[in-house]
This record gives sequence, structure tokens and C-alpha cells, in this order.
Amino acid sequence: MAAIDDDDRPKKKVTHEIGQELTLLSVEELAARVQLLRDEIGRLEADMAKKRASRSAADQFFKK
Repeated sequence: MAAIDDDDRPKKKVTHEIGQELTLLSVEELAARVQLLRDEIGRLEADMAKKRASRSAADQFFKK
């Protein structure tokens, strides 16, 4: 039976839970979580901008 290399195992997806205990995480793991949250903030801000633009267009269309 062949041994499984660490590279062959599926990698666990990095997730973060608000309020999660951080003491057991390494600096690299913390940096990955920070980047994950920054990416999510960017995604949320982009969606807000799209929704504001749609709302503004609708307001202009229905403006009296």
C-alpha cells in the first residue's frame, strides 16, 4: 500500500467565523484570514455599488 503524500490530499478551504478563537492560528493563517475578509468586503462593496446604481436609475425613471 502506497503512502499518501500531503500534496495529494485535498486542501481544506480557509474559512473564518466572526468571533472565532485566534490563539491557535499561525501568523500565516491569520494573514490568509485577513485576505479572505478583505476579498469579501470588496465583493460586498461592489454589490452595494451595483444596487445603488440600479436604485438611482429607478429613482430617475420614476421621478416626477
